[in-house]
Amino acid sequence: MKDYIEERALEIADYIIEHKATVRQTAKRFGVSKSTIHKDVTERLREINPALASEVRKVLDVNKSERHIRGGLATREKYLHQVVKRECM
Repeated sequence: MKDYIEERALEIADYIIEHKATVRQTAKRFGVSKSTIHKDVTERLREINPALASEVRKVLDVNKSERHIRGGLATREKYLHQVVKRECM
């Protein structure tokens, strides 16, 4: 594995743990695809630093278990915002 890929995987792992970030947030921050983030933290990181990979996995598992709640809140916010716009018209 190339050095820059290992470095990126470690930086991504640190970012996810520090910010409790989702894969999508991390991808936006690092300017790479969600697939790249996922591959870095699930496959490559396991080879580089298994303990760190385990910590990242915990954060990602929490994010996964909460995603349906976040989606519902986002939808609610969207429709509340639309109602406010109509009332202003």
